[in-house]
Amino acid sequence: MSSNNASGKVVSVDEQAFEKAGEQAVDEDGFPVVDETPEFEAAVEQETQAKVDANHPDGIADTSEDRIHGVTLEQEERIRAREAELERISAQAELGTQEGREQRTREVVSELCGRDEPAPTERTDPREKLTQDELAKVNKQAMRISDEVKGGWSRAVVAKQLAEKVQRGRDVTKGVLETLEELKAAPGAIVPIADVPDVPVGEVTVQGEITQLWDPSDTSISQVGLIEDDSGKIKFTIWEASRKTVVSEGETVRFRAVKKNWYQGRCSIAITGWSRIEFPERGRWWEE
Repeated sequence: MSSNNASGKVVSVDEQAFEKAGEQAVDEDGFPVVDETPEFEAAVEQETQAKVDANHPDGIADTSEDRIHGVTLEQEERIRAREAELERISAQAELGTQEGREQRTREVVSELCGRDEPAPTERTDPREKLTQDELAKVNKQAMRISDEVKGGWSRAVVAKQLAEKVQRGRDVTKGVLETLEELKAAPGAIVPIADVPDVPVGEVTVQGEITQLWDPSDTSISQVGLIEDDSGKIKFTIWEASRKTVVSEGETVRFRAVKKNWYQGRCSIAITGWSRIEFPERGRWWEE
């Protein structure tokens, strides 16, 4: 075959080596530098898993600046939701500490309910506002009132009630009369028998001695008689339906929550099922 088809340029072996050597880095002596760093290659399983992850929708990376780097879309949604919840809680806490918020809330509620909020009650002791002379008179009269009407308010309460009237400008004498009337009408107060007709309540408590008993005029009546104390006496009736303990002449008896009755202009009291009969001198009371 003709030699015309062969390349006209002949390259020697040394030149080929020199060209290959020019492609590599050489040291100061002209010797090529050999890269001794080991080259790592992925295993077959790793390459397969990488292809699967790269093609999965949750694994596709989003280069958007609004996305969180390195997490899936589901994880990012959870993170965003948690951040929004924390911001809401922080805003509520900041709103709750705003000055005047509690007062504004009460005003809105009061307006919606259609009524005004009641004014706060003054809790100070009225005796603190009295002069020394006024306070001495109030304490003295409170002791007298407590001795006259027992079983109701304590002496301290009587003194406060009287002091409040004096502090409002009442005369001590007039304040004593008003306090006495209030105390007699208080539940549990032992009313002097002479004052029973004038007490503005339908039920009273009295204490005295059974001075007289007589035969009932009707079978519906268990006992009928008179009870008397230092102030006066009054007729009493114990109804059979009340099923109360029998009383005797000469006994000291306390009738609690007895009902006031009127007949021909005279006041009497009736012991009903709601009433109680007590015997102070026995050291206990009896009730059936």
